[in-house]
Amino acid sequence: MKRILLFVATNFAVVLVLGIVSSLLGVNRYLTANGLNLGMLLGFALVMGFGGAFISLLISKPMAKWSAGVQVIEQPRNADEAWIVETVRRFADKAGIGMPEVGIFEGEPNAFATGAFRNSALVAVSTGLLQGMTREEVEAVIGHEVAHIANGDMVTMTLIQGVMNTFVVFLSRVVGYVVDGFLRRDSESRGPGIGYYVTTLVLDIVLGFLAAMIVAWFSRQREFRADRGSTQLMGARQPMIHALARLGGMVPGELPRNMQTLGITSGVGKLFSSHPPIEERIAALQAAQG
Repeated sequence: MKRILLFVATNFAVVLVLGIVSSLLGVNRYLTANGLNLGMLLGFALVMGFGGAFISLLISKPMAKWSAGVQVIEQPRNADEAWIVETVRRFADKAGIGMPEVGIFEGEPNAFATGAFRNSALVAVSTGLLQGMTREEVEAVIGHEVAHIANGDMVTMTLIQGVMNTFVVFLSRVVGYVVDGFLRRDSESRGPGIGYYVTTLVLDIVLGFLAAMIVAWFSRQREFRADRGSTQLMGARQPMIHALARLGGMVPGELPRNMQTLGITSGVGKLFSSHPPIEERIAALQAAQG
């Protein structure tokens, strides 16, 4: 979940900065001064939408290291670190990707993979994961993360996020222009008015929530796929099932604490969850056995 939270937060920040800069430079006024130029608006929306997403992707690995306090294993200091590096190497070779950087960070059971490129990614596991699971379960979790890299999930999420950002930027400004024109139909002044800016701001927020729900849905599907990828790398389904069951039992009746940061355990919050409920992931793996 950390990789998704980091990606979405960074993407939002970059898009916000690009939006502020474009407003200061008068881009909005230029687009609407003599009637809405849809072609130019679409180009603007594409730059805004994909610019933020790709910048977030390119800085995802250093940001992950910094935010999680990841200590990259340059040279294994003990048997556990040597085993983790060797496990990642074995799975990377089997998946046909370059050897990722491998790191450890302090915290409750968790792991993530990130990076802009399949052949230079990062796999990190927490101390809590190593202490709270058997080696076979940790191996299954590492397989899940390597499968994310092999599946190109970060790039896929970037493209989806870019499309959603473009949709939000384009549609909010078209509607803002229409609303502003209606409110100022008797005015001879040129350029966008307050109606345009208020409508655009409100729709950026509302449509942004809808876009986040779509991105979250795609993210949940890729988790099922990475679970299956782990079983293929290990040659068995039970280790991944056991690892998920272990995570699900860490806090009775709730998701593990490290997965509660979005506050998405029930109700409408499920629509914004980047991960499916653990019981659904286990059920999907069990059903695949037939």
